[in-house]
Amino acid sequence: MQTQMKRRALMATGLGLAAAAATRPASAAPHFTYKLGDDLPVTHPLNIELRRAAANIAARSQGRLTILLFPNNQLGGDTDMLTQIRSGAVEMLTMSGNILSTMLPVASIYNLPFAFPDYDHVWAAMDGGLGDYLRGELDKIGFHALDKHWDNGFRQITSSEKKISAPADLHGFKIRVPVSPLWLSLFHALGAAPTPINWSETYTALQTHIVDGQENPLVVIETGKLYEVQKYVALTNHMWDGYFLLLNKPAWTRLPPDLQQILAEEMNAAALRQRKDMVAMNNTLQATLTGQGMTFNTPDRAAFRQTLIAAGFYAEWKKKFGPTAWTLLEKYSGPLS
Repeated sequence: MQTQMKRRALMATGLGLAAAAATRPASAAPHFTYKLGDDLPVTHPLNIELRRAAANIAARSQGRLTILLFPNNQLGGDTDMLTQIRSGAVEMLTMSGNILSTMLPVASIYNLPFAFPDYDHVWAAMDGGLGDYLRGELDKIGFHALDKHWDNGFRQITSSEKKISAPADLHGFKIRVPVSPLWLSLFHALGAAPTPINWSETYTALQTHIVDGQENPLVVIETGKLYEVQKYVALTNHMWDGYFLLLNKPAWTRLPPDLQQILAEEMNAAALRQRKDMVAMNNTLQATLTGQGMTFNTPDRAAFRQTLIAAGFYAEWKKKFGPTAWTLLEKYSGPLS
């Protein structure tokens, strides 16, 4: 009798184990959690679309890939984040070519002053041959750059004390610039006194008059609340700036092909949406900033470009960027000197 009871108990236990095994996945798919840092305010269109893309990626991957967003320099300044992504401490960044140029000089070629008159020329270049070339160069130094560039807009000059109407108004002008050789070279050629400061420290530098002005797209001026410490805006459109979406290359190669596809598709689609968001926002920003106390003027941009030509600025940077990159740029911009 006891033997039969033991046999039944063993059978019941075996059936229970078999049932549990039948409901358990044969092998659990690996889960990836990646950190994505950027230097823009939470309300910037880039961060709005990044959050949307992260939610779509989590849904499509059924939770296998989670993107944690750290906006507004939460992970440190631009140079700090660049160090982190190189080491693998951060897996993803949105990063402008002007910051990347500290390790890959040609990365900032699309920032060349007065290269692009409008967005049609910008996107032809960045979605075309120039963008392909830059993504290939980034791959060589350990980054995987996704196909679609994100927009940060055409840059304008702001001042706390005076209008900037002509190149002469910049003589001796203390202006904050990103930590980038191209920016320093540009404003030195225009006679200004540029000071490289990370974005995270810019508001305080303006507030305390370490510098008297800065230059950024209108959307950054508004979302960064620079209207609280700046009064004048010169609509110079002197540079277009945008962001690569970068992954640490080992982090990219660790992802299975299906997750690579989901990540690329969602982030590239988000970049295209963000471009449209930026255009819509820029159409209203001058009025918004005027209401916040800023005064606008539109200088003669040709005068600034002629000053740069006379100073040998374009000739100098043509040598630095090299013939391959320069030829690709001029394919879309036209002759620059």
